[in-house]
Amino acid sequence: MHGQPGLGAYQTSSFTCGADWITEALLEQAATTMVRWFHPNISGQEAEQLLLTRGVHGSFLARPSKSNPGDFTLSVRRDDEVTHIKIQNSGDYYDLYGGEKFATLAELVQYYTEQQDLLRERNGHVIELKYPLNCKDPTSERWYHGHLSGRDAEKLLTEKGKAGSFLVRESQSKPGDFVLSVLTNEEKHDNDRKTKVTHVMIRYQDGKYDVGGGERFDTLADLVDHYRKNPMVEKSGIVVHLKQPFNATRINAANIENRVRELNKVADNSEKPKQGFWEEFEVLQQQECKLLYPRKEGQKAENKSKNRYKNILPFDTTRVEIRETDPDVLGSDYINANYIQGFHEDGRHGDEAKFFIATQGCLQNTVLDFWKMVYQENTRVIVMTTKEMERGRNKCVRYWPDLNGTKEYGKILVRNVDERPKEPVRYIWHYQYLTWPDHGVPNEPGGVLWFLEEVNRTQSTMPTAGPIVVHCSAGIGRTGTIIVIDILIDIINRQGLDCDIDIPKTIQWVRQQRSGMVQTEAQYKFIYMAVQQYIDTVQKRLEEEQRNKMKEREYSNIKYGHMTNSRSKSNIGSSRSSSVLTNDDASSVYENINFKTPQSSFSSNTRR
Repeated sequence: MHGQPGLGAYQTSSFTCGADWITEALLEQAATTMVRWFHPNISGQEAEQLLLTRGVHGSFLARPSKSNPGDFTLSVRRDDEVTHIKIQNSGDYYDLYGGEKFATLAELVQYYTEQQDLLRERNGHVIELKYPLNCKDPTSERWYHGHLSGRDAEKLLTEKGKAGSFLVRESQSKPGDFVLSVLTNEEKHDNDRKTKVTHVMIRYQDGKYDVGGGERFDTLADLVDHYRKNPMVEKSGIVVHLKQPFNATRINAANIENRVRELNKVADNSEKPKQGFWEEFEVLQQQECKLLYPRKEGQKAENKSKNRYKNILPFDTTRVEIRETDPDVLGSDYINANYIQGFHEDGRHGDEAKFFIATQGCLQNTVLDFWKMVYQENTRVIVMTTKEMERGRNKCVRYWPDLNGTKEYGKILVRNVDERPKEPVRYIWHYQYLTWPDHGVPNEPGGVLWFLEEVNRTQSTMPTAGPIVVHCSAGIGRTGTIIVIDILIDIINRQGLDCDIDIPKTIQWVRQQRSGMVQTEAQYKFIYMAVQQYIDTVQKRLEEEQRNKMKEREYSNIKYGHMTNSRSKSNIGSSRSSSVLTNDDASSVYENINFKTPQSSFSSNTRR
């Protein structure tokens, strides 16, 4: 039995087992990542501080040029230094002072993000734009959707909104400004009404927000509140009513504390009787009907006895199939289990994406199949989130031997200590979380986070290991909660604290692979709480590490007097003299180093 005070208890066992099956499993499903990399109000020094304290190698952001108003700078973290690249805004197009030209800043950044080999130093070293370091949201209000295109806003509002639904998003044509998108009714002949989406530009100047005239506001929330009470009128005479917010589920991970605060707010009398977590979870539940994939294998007569609950069945599209079977026995390839794929680091599926297997608690007649699956998939870590008995009911048949004991399951020998001679041996780690209450969630997420850290530490020591097998009783509630938390933590670890996460969409993603994952509002809220606590812990650790680094070394940007000479010592030469530009910040001195793409050369500033 293991644990820490206040962190819950869990049990770890290691087994050995032998057999000769091999693993093969891949899902194909793409996931998308949002980009919210524009920071309207930071200097070069502040950009470096952000990238070095909150980013990882490949993190990047864009910001306005301080020395050339209207131009921009792309700042990229490369290991422990930051490279600054000038972006020209000619008035007709954006470019890197030569080369490809783009209509918008977003298109330029997207191009060099997708074409990773084009952004290079002159010596051939690639400058990777991998992870957008997102700007802190200007508001925690749920109607703020961040980097959402006008087309996507129109699609969302027309498909899921109703007249008067509204949202606020970043302007793509004018970075630093915002857009209020509203679904309105347009009068037609014969009293016919047609909905359309009206887009209202919100300017941000001198720390104030306005719609191009009239009153100016300190915050976006103040502006929206004003126009909810005082509707705008279009030139055509149509009144633009802001009736109900169209809420976003995407959040900046580092801003999760504010989102949780919003979700915890008690609804006032003018709004729905229940809001926040309940509302988000109900919307998620209503979308379940769109995920009714075939489950024919589990419904077959020969397989019914292998299901712990008759209506909780695996999707045929993602089910685990037992490959060593008896052709004379119907259903011998069936087990109530599904592959669950996490997100690849760039949002795509592939070998590098983390896989899980979500399955039910073993029945007496499925223990052999369970161990066949474990060996077939090369699983080295099993996570059990239930006790064998809870409230007098069997939740899972014991499928492992007692301490120092040995059991055989078909061709597989499982023992705690010894090994069978002349047979290949695999060590299997079994983690059992013992303090997750039946029909509830733990009081606080620290124990689960520590438990997952132990699980992932063990998994990481075995690079060739197959999917982690996770189960509770039905294999959907606690199992789904654990898997979703782990997927979200993986995203944050790969992309940094300022990445975008979307908890409802992540749950939808895993529900596409096994139905009913994350069963209750309490489990849904627990995911938020776990991610919030994880981020808080990481933030404190990173801040402490940065303080220690500052004590250990001097940054070269402090010694301004020596930096002019350092330019001539650079081993990266200029391919054309016109590409050497002025410094981005009048108050800072950078090393001006020239880089080139296959199409052009451009100036960048690298600073340690």
